[in-house]
Amino acid sequence: MRMTLEGLCDREGWKRAGVALPSYDIESVRARTVKNPAWVHFGAGNIFRMFIGGIADSLLEQNLCKTGIICAETFSFDIIDEIYKPYDNLVLAVTLRPDGSSDRRIIASLSEAVRSSPSNAAEWERMKQIFASPSLQMASFTITEKGYALTNADGGFLPYIQGDMEKGPCGATSAMGQVTALLFHRFVSGASPVALVSMDNCSRNGKKLRDSVMTMAEKWLLKGFVGRDFIEYISDEKRVSFPWSMIDKITPRPSEEIGRELESSGIENMRPFVTEKKTFIAPFVNAEGPQYLVIEDNFPNGRPSLEKAGVYMTDRDTVNSVERMKVTTCLNPLHTALAVYGCLLGYKLIADEMKDAELSELVRRIGLSEGMPVVTNPGILSPEQFVDEVINTRLPNPFVPDTPQRISCDTSQKVGIRFGETIKSYVEKYGDASKLEAIPLAIAGWCRYLLAVDDDGNSFELSPDPMADELRASLAGIVWNKPESCGDQLRKILANDKIFGIDLYEAGIAAKVESMFREELLGAGAVRATLKKHLA
Repeated sequence: MRMTLEGLCDREGWKRAGVALPSYDIESVRARTVKNPAWVHFGAGNIFRMFIGGIADSLLEQNLCKTGIICAETFSFDIIDEIYKPYDNLVLAVTLRPDGSSDRRIIASLSEAVRSSPSNAAEWERMKQIFASPSLQMASFTITEKGYALTNADGGFLPYIQGDMEKGPCGATSAMGQVTALLFHRFVSGASPVALVSMDNCSRNGKKLRDSVMTMAEKWLLKGFVGRDFIEYISDEKRVSFPWSMIDKITPRPSEEIGRELESSGIENMRPFVTEKKTFIAPFVNAEGPQYLVIEDNFPNGRPSLEKAGVYMTDRDTVNSVERMKVTTCLNPLHTALAVYGCLLGYKLIADEMKDAELSELVRRIGLSEGMPVVTNPGILSPEQFVDEVINTRLPNPFVPDTPQRISCDTSQKVGIRFGETIKSYVEKYGDASKLEAIPLAIAGWCRYLLAVDDDGNSFELSPDPMADELRASLAGIVWNKPESCGDQLRKILANDKIFGIDLYEAGIAAKVESMFREELLGAGAVRATLKKHLA
């Protein structure tokens, strides 16, 4: 069987393979979506395909909406060419249960896939048509935190962002440049209202998106590309809103083993592969069962009945509390700590790390001991129950093939939220953060990880990170097994409030981080010994 619209006609074959098929008329949904688009999403990767696509699929199954989602990709166009188009935009979602069982279903809510780039005239014209349509209610995003970044660690504009600012709406190439250009096209096409919803895994994601769009638009105003009336349009939340959200679903790289299992069930061409942009992709998406999406209910042009598909719709303060609970305390800091130490200690699975006495204790200390005193209870979710599920059910799930190498990607873009927010809360509550022990240990582990030498002294490949070269340059001269080679090289990293959101020296923990880092340089087994010492 082939995962195409034609291939779905063999309903009995899919049933034998244990795959549930959509009950709605896929072609009719797609025709309505093209004519009257309501939802476009930027970032066509795995979490979108299974989680966000699954939400739309659920609404279609319940006959609560008539159109699907348009998928726009601004970066890795080979995802569209190799995963969407050959499979008629269908997704095989595989939910992995802790008992080893799985649920399989076809998601067909991804009605259209577009390579969003002004360099492709036809597809860019389609993007402009979508944004000109009065029916468009929302544009959502999973482009990762770095997708909103306009500046480097020193505060200067990134070269391609500077280029977008110089060229204006007609020449925008970055994600934020394109979105601002498309908003401008919507403005000149009638100025219909719309919601721009970041669903990325970062603190105050709606604010990040709004700030980037506003910065781009104001630069264009200064250069005469847009008028003051456009600035007023995107500044008015009754016309253009930027709702905040919190998203949570562990969606690891596609498993080769699962690909083989699907093929043995009779489904063709299910093997994962790596794109030219180093994206791990497959026709299927494998993920855990638990999932959470909390969104600020601020949609000036209306919205789908998202709450009927399990989405928590609430106010901004509640979203912020839930997001802080998860991103800064109950899950993401634990993930990052496991990621960097997993690479140092030779682990290939997050689940296996949770069997490690020191690493499981480290995440318990970060989440339960150090996070809980400053976490805010959002009311709609219990922090204690949430972190209990994370530590005792989600992270140890041996059937979720998540790796420390994947979680280590872009760590420089994450540590400010995952650790910096708790550090700032301690400074605010206690005057400094000197009470912390596990979080400094996690930060020391990240700095040690940047040397790309494991605990046995063997070199390993760092996961992709936009600041990797800059950070490694800061550590120049530091040599494994020679702690005396570490002078003040860490200062440039630990004092950088662009990285952590706060100067760690002013917070009172930088010296502790430096001391732990030096301990982890003391030859083979030093990382393990340091963990044991500080977690005793």
